[in-house]
Amino acid sequence: MKNSKRWGRRVLSALAAAAVLAATPVGAAGNGKSKGKPPASSHRYIEVQLLGMNDFHGQLNVTRKVGGREVGRADYLAAYLKQREAENKNTLLVHAGDAVGASPPVSALLQDEPTIEVLNKLGFDVGTLGNHEFDEGVAEMLRLIHGGYHPATGDFAGADFPYVSANVVDAQTGKPILPPYVIKRVNGIPIGLIGVTLTETPTIVTPSGVAGVKFIDEATAINKAVRELKKKGVQTIVILAHNPGASNPDGTNASGEIVDIAKNIDDEVDVIFAGHNHAYLNAVVDGKLLVQSYSYGTAFSDVDLKIDPRTKDVVAKKAEIVTTYHDGITPDPEIRTLIEKYEAKVAPLVNQVIGAAAETITDEQNESGESALGDLIADAQRAAMKTDFAFMNPGGIRADIEQGEVTWGELYNVQPFNNQLVSMTLTGAQIRQLLNQQWQPTQTRMLQISGLRYTWSASKPVGEKVIDIQLPGGTPLKPDAEYTVTVNSFLADGGDGFTVLTHGTNREVGPVDLDALVSYIRGLEQPFSARIEGRINRLP
Repeated sequence: MKNSKRWGRRVLSALAAAAVLAATPVGAAGNGKSKGKPPASSHRYIEVQLLGMNDFHGQLNVTRKVGGREVGRADYLAAYLKQREAENKNTLLVHAGDAVGASPPVSALLQDEPTIEVLNKLGFDVGTLGNHEFDEGVAEMLRLIHGGYHPATGDFAGADFPYVSANVVDAQTGKPILPPYVIKRVNGIPIGLIGVTLTETPTIVTPSGVAGVKFIDEATAINKAVRELKKKGVQTIVILAHNPGASNPDGTNASGEIVDIAKNIDDEVDVIFAGHNHAYLNAVVDGKLLVQSYSYGTAFSDVDLKIDPRTKDVVAKKAEIVTTYHDGITPDPEIRTLIEKYEAKVAPLVNQVIGAAAETITDEQNESGESALGDLIADAQRAAMKTDFAFMNPGGIRADIEQGEVTWGELYNVQPFNNQLVSMTLTGAQIRQLLNQQWQPTQTRMLQISGLRYTWSASKPVGEKVIDIQLPGGTPLKPDAEYTVTVNSFLADGGDGFTVLTHGTNREVGPVDLDALVSYIRGLEQPFSARIEGRINRLP
């Protein structure tokens, strides 16, 4: 039910640039070709290959473009992974969280069971929890992992591979809700794989999603697990961390939470797979190899280790971020058949035509922070609840509306979280406080708005950036007056740091956000359009 910031499209241009670079000291951005056999070595080191992905988000049948070339889709990703796996029998497949959640209808309408089934078919060896695994609560997350019954889909067998989580603990017992780590033996070498999830998860997931669990410091949890692994004689240790990080394509300028974590954990750790911010990362920090391969199956990480069989420790490591270009490879037929089966199940609902877009409507924000799609969605929500204003968090907008025929399935991709709308009463002073909460210590989140206009100054300090706030006719917002406001349930509970919304009065719950958008578009003159209207204006 929740929404963290959308990163995908904004990094695709960077992916295109990185994907054509030559090898660097720490690895390379791959061209999708087979690696070929490694050169002969005078030492009898064991070559181990780790193939990893992050932030897949159930994108089973979604194609994107990088540099004008098609990328993504589970059947093409499968073909790449199987090709690489065939080159080295000592291979582990891993994922660093957000395998599900914010998924397209082909997976989401079937409780994301199709994505787990695809990962099972591909033979994944271990995964960890991202924030989106908590979208529908801990019980549903554990059902997907361990199997169980759901009224919408029936019985499900669960994942064939273990999930590990060292820092997500039961709120009462303080014990991890999943094993902190797993030990995999590869050609006689024990490899420890530890999982952690970003501690900020409770601030970007609805409260019901994380009810009953707590998130402890990642580095503390990792170091505890490393101590246990070392006592068991494990010298090769890999972290699956759903924490953000990025670097230049040549490995320089590594940044993000994962860099801080790397500096604060035991040096016995060899590799860290990162996630969450859908970025490129291939760098060495504090002797540890850090990787992240964008998102949505548009790329994957190929990590090669040389392990001394006598010490069972890593003596050399490198990584490559490989783009899953469609041209030059045949999609995996088994996975394509599975996708077609799922598509047939959801087709009657997904293919309903809702309207026609006169032009592509995007959530690309201008320098003031406003987007055409954000305006459209906020207008739909205000109309549904008949309030003075509406505010929409940008992280809840997950795709654009493309020009031409618009189906229910396309609109689901735009708003896949099934958040209910909530109306409430706020004073003008509280609305000013709400707008000022867009600028936070670690991130700026520009709310998309309806029913008002405002200006803000980049030179003003945080907490005082918002200047004039006006009603559509130009009347100033009165601090002591009361106004009705619509937000989604995530924001209503203070999500993304908008805590002032928890103080709203006269709350009423309305329809699901997607239903409001569908109804609104159906009522528009066709073909419909939306443009940036100058609702938000930035001053120097």
